[in-house]
Amino acid sequence: MGKGKGKQRKQIILPPELPPEIADDDIEVSDEDLKFVDENKDYAGFVSRLDTHSINKQVTRVEGVNEDALEALYEKRRRKTLEHKENEKSVVQVDPVDALPVKSLDGEVSYRTFSQTAEVTENEGDIDKSVVKLTKAERRAKLKKTKKEAKKMGKELAKTEEVQPTQQEAALAEVKEDLTAEEAFEAKKRKLAELGMALLADPEANIKSLKEMLQFAKDGDHSIVKLGLLSLLAVFKDIIPGYRIRLPTEKELEMKVSKEVKKMRFYESTLLSAYKGYLQKLLALEKQPRFHHVVVRCICTLLDAVPHFNFRESLLVAVVRNIGSSDDVVRRICYSTIKSLFTSEGKHGGEATVEAVRLIADHVKVHDCQLHPDSVEVLMSLSFDDDLGKPEVQEGNNKMKNKKNKKRKNFEESNQPQGNDRKRSKQETIAKMKEEVAADYKAVSYTPDVEERKRMQSETLSAVFETYFRILRHTMQSSVASSEANGNIISDGSGAHPLLAPCLSGLGKFSHLIDMDYIGDLMNYLKRLAARGSSSDSSAQKVQNLTVSERLRCCIVAFKVMRSNLDALNVDLQDFFVQLYNLVLEYRPGRDEGEVLAEALKIMLCDDRQHDMQKAAAFIKRLATFALCFGSAESMAALVTLKQLLQRNVKCRNLLENDAGGGSVSGSIAKYQPYGSDPSLSGALASVLWELNLLSKHYHPAISTLASGISSMNSAQNQVYISISPQQAFKNLLLEAESFKYNQQGCTQKSNKRKGRSTALASTLASVEPPPIEENEVSKKLRRHFILLRDIKENERLRGELDRTASALQLYEEYKKQRKPATLTNKKSKKAKTTVGM
Repeated sequence: MGKGKGKQRKQIILPPELPPEIADDDIEVSDEDLKFVDENKDYAGFVSRLDTHSINKQVTRVEGVNEDALEALYEKRRRKTLEHKENEKSVVQVDPVDALPVKSLDGEVSYRTFSQTAEVTENEGDIDKSVVKLTKAERRAKLKKTKKEAKKMGKELAKTEEVQPTQQEAALAEVKEDLTAEEAFEAKKRKLAELGMALLADPEANIKSLKEMLQFAKDGDHSIVKLGLLSLLAVFKDIIPGYRIRLPTEKELEMKVSKEVKKMRFYESTLLSAYKGYLQKLLALEKQPRFHHVVVRCICTLLDAVPHFNFRESLLVAVVRNIGSSDDVVRRICYSTIKSLFTSEGKHGGEATVEAVRLIADHVKVHDCQLHPDSVEVLMSLSFDDDLGKPEVQEGNNKMKNKKNKKRKNFEESNQPQGNDRKRSKQETIAKMKEEVAADYKAVSYTPDVEERKRMQSETLSAVFETYFRILRHTMQSSVASSEANGNIISDGSGAHPLLAPCLSGLGKFSHLIDMDYIGDLMNYLKRLAARGSSSDSSAQKVQNLTVSERLRCCIVAFKVMRSNLDALNVDLQDFFVQLYNLVLEYRPGRDEGEVLAEALKIMLCDDRQHDMQKAAAFIKRLATFALCFGSAESMAALVTLKQLLQRNVKCRNLLENDAGGGSVSGSIAKYQPYGSDPSLSGALASVLWELNLLSKHYHPAISTLASGISSMNSAQNQVYISISPQQAFKNLLLEAESFKYNQQGCTQKSNKRKGRSTALASTLASVEPPPIEENEVSKKLRRHFILLRDIKENERLRGELDRTASALQLYEEYKKQRKPATLTNKKSKKAKTTVGM
């Protein structure tokens, strides 16, 4: 039996099957596994070094068995697996969780499955059920698949939850887009109006609304920004208190105060912070061109309305910076604001005036005197107290008297016995109470102290004269530099020195306030500026680019300074008379200002009654020549001045006589020099005013009448003449000329309307041509005026021809007289010969 058993065939046991191969895409590794492998790379490093080929080879080999037999066994196993897979395809497996297990008699556990081979009817398919057993690997794959589906479902739910608010926002955006821009604009306007009205109704309760209104100034719509700025301007103008807000210090904040004080502190701090933010926004928007006009208007309105409030310095800097702007609207607003600040010092007590004048002085210095004339012309609005020191002297005398009286009382009381101590103490307490009440009244009242006012006005005046002298110095230096660079420079208006004209006007107005120490230097500056280099010794001191108007203003200022300080000033003004005498011929109507010339004639010739006879005659002769060359307004001013000079200088009326040599008084100079530069050496007394004869036939009736009246003046001294000033005469004729032009334009417009109904060509011709009646009248007057000159020349030519013909006739008569005796002797000799021959 043992042999039988040994002879039995040995059973071959194959190695177990390898787990099913799973694709890399189906393998799902959890985050925890990855994190563990990343953190413990040293422990899992051996896996990468395993030799899978040798392991597979070792598993598939069986000891003591032929390889061919093993291959046959493996082939058999493959067939079984294929059949098992085909059966699985035809069977629907049920998840073990969803189906109850079935245990067979052998003890094996299986699950029920449904076969797919059964036929399915239209209503409900009949599926045969069978039992299938799931392997461990298949269960693991099934669990992984369910987990993956659960994760996907969770992510989809989270996404749906996140999508819900975004959908709401999209719906709101669509609703907002549906609203039109006009509705949004109107809504913002209504909101601004509500906030503003609430603030104006109760500022303390609604003071927080200021910050909400400031947000409208940051809106994207430019119109809303402008409305917000203007609304805040109206609110601040109304709610700003009449005092300057001072925030409490740290010590004051630590102190215990009442609720009303806390409420007032909160109100003031909120108002001040909002006002500061508003000003910062204005200054930021000032640089943008689209908001420039609105911002400047808001700044100027605030400075004019509340010059006493906080942050006044920022407003003043902005206004002074724009007072010389190239924009006319901005410049006018700033000019009027500064002018109002100077004229209404009661609002700020004069402190803003001092700050504004200092800022203007610094502004002129920084820009090297190259600004618009309005930057300095606004200083003409300043006013100073001339008699400010007189009450101070009286108060000083009163104080001295009071001190003396007190000393006397004290001396008398010291001599008296000390019995009335109670009475004395009572009087002292009453005096202290009066002093305290007077001090409180002075602090509350708006009237500034006399000494403080005098100090502020002296600072203002020093800044004003500092600006004026800087402009004069700059004019001299720039003129010297330009004359050295260019030998002959022709001035082109006030482009080179735009601030000189307002500077000279200001010096003329405040000449009575100039310190005596500076008057000598001022007169030298004015003399050099008016000379234009004609009387300078060196070429480096020449001033060659000033206009006639500017040089005339220099002469006017010199005379005003001299008359304002007549008691303490001894200056020779002969040089200024010489300049006026030469400037009369350099004047041009279209280029220079006639008002300045008329003012110079009034101040230098009409108001000054002390004139040398030669100088007065020279000006009379030159003004008569000037009246022939220019328009009616300038001619009228010159004739009025000429008439006043003749009225005051009786001996100069000899110029009206038609005698050779200028009448009975010819002076030390026997011959008139019309192109002489010095009026005292011109010899005008040796001439005749023949210009008046031509002016009496002037086309303007006023000039012709005045010239005829001057010609009829005699040398009697007891005559009384009433005449107007040259300035008034110039203005009257200028207004008449302007009214004539206006009427002429009105007539041309009427004629254009009438003729425009017919044809367009006729309307254009009518707009160019003046009315025929006025043209004929003007042409007749001009013809009469200018034919006279031609007649004079024609008469001179005819007189020359007549003289020549008369001399020729005289010579012919003399020749005939000399020839008569010769002819008589010849005739007698011929008769004698004939008688002898007979």
